Amino acid sequence: MTHLNLLSIGELPEGFVYPRAFLHILELGINNLEPWYMLDGDGIRQAMDGLEKRYSGSKLIPFARRQDNDDIACWQAASNEEVFIIHDFASAGWERRDQFNSFYDWLRRAIEDLIEFDC
Repeated sequence: MTHLNLLSIGELPEGFVYPRAFLHILELGINNLEPWYMLDGDGIRQAMDGLEKRYSGSKLIPFARRQDNDDIACWQAASNEEVFIIHDFASAGWERRDQFNSFYDWLRRAIEDLIEFDC
């Protein structure tokens, strides 16, 4: 069972489910990969509401935030696999900073960020 308070099925966009890989990592208790940390409860809701206001129509589901800048890792409602790095508060059209094919691809990068951040 995850240790974080995730969005309920009723709060998630229709058809979206959390990827199995993401849930597995949370079950292992991995929720802080400094500088990245997994969002929880109201943090998810606040990030989701803010992204919707700033980038309307994007239907982003945030799951992690980088502590040293405004980057947020998200899925789009239409895709349960691809991860998008959104530089929050950037001008609309300039917010997408990076993209990964899967959660595990993003996780590999987050681990690299952890190593670089620790040096």
